[in-house]
Order: sequence, then C-alpha cells, then structure tokens
Amino acid sequence: MDVFKNYNRSHLSEQQVSEIKDALSHLENLLSDTILNLSIDERRKYGSVNEQNKLLINKVHDFYVDQPSLRSPDVDWDEFLRDFNSRRMLEGLINRMENITNGLTNAKILHDHDNYQAALDDYAYTNYKVNTSAAGFEIKQTELKQFFSRTRNKEDKKMENKDKKENTSKTEK
Repeated sequence: MDVFKNYNRSHLSEQQVSEIKDALSHLENLLSDTILNLSIDERRKYGSVNEQNKLLINKVHDFYVDQPSLRSPDVDWDEFLRDFNSRRMLEGLINRMENITNGLTNAKILHDHDNYQAALDDYAYTNYKVNTSAAGFEIKQTELKQFFSRTRNKEDKKMENKDKKENTSKTEK
C-alpha cells in the first residue's frame, strides 16, 4: 500500500471552475472560424509539411525578408506572409495549450491516485468491519469485491516460477 496520500491538495474553487469554463467557451468562440476538422485523407494530404519542409519555408521567408529582389513573381507574397505569420502564431498557441493540457493531465493523475488510495483504504476498512460482524458491511464488501481480480498471491507465483526454473535446469542437463 502507498505510504503517501493526498499528493495533490490543490483544488479549484467553484468560482475558478466557472471562470475557466467561461474562458474556454470564449476561446472556442474566438477560434470558431479558425478551427477546422480535416478528414483522415485530408490530414494525410495536407499534413506533409514535416520538419525538413518547415526549414524550407523558413529559409524562403528569410530570402523574402533579406533579398526581396530574388522573390518569384508566381507567388502571392502577401498571402505567403499571412500564412507564415498565422502558422507561427498558431504553433505558439498550440505549445501553450499543450503545456496547459499536460499540467491538467498531471494534476488529474494525482487526484486519480488519491481517490484510488482512499478507495483501497475504504475497502480495507470494509473488510475489517465484515470480520467484526458489523451490520451492513457485507453488502458493501460484495459490491466492492467485483473490482478486484482473483489472482493468486505473490508467494504462490514466486513458488511457481521457482519450480519452473528448477524443471528447466533439470531438462537442460
């Protein structure tokens, strides 16, 4: 059993949760024209701008800025610049959102862990109360027992593995 409990004692207030949900709704509304759902085929078709190709885009942009006389007349440079700036801005937003998502995921993991440890403690207490014939705990134990697999204990597994190793070494001789 885990010695440490309540790893994450940081809890959002109802007001904070409400403000966060409002902020997310506001953000979703602001980005509604920008957010697109691409099909798998479209992602495959348009998502081919790998890291090497991004370096090419950046180098073309550098030439655009540093040596305008070398620009191709076939490129709509105003649109190129708008796309370039948009992709940079979106990449920055994505990085920030991924950091937020990662932090929220880590916080959730700790809350999940805390809940699980508390549930194990409650189950142990329930088993204790059943053994003392306290009223009402048998039904709870039956309901909770379904979440625990019926595997053999570690000692049985160790003995079985030891026997297998001994039998293997005997057959190899």
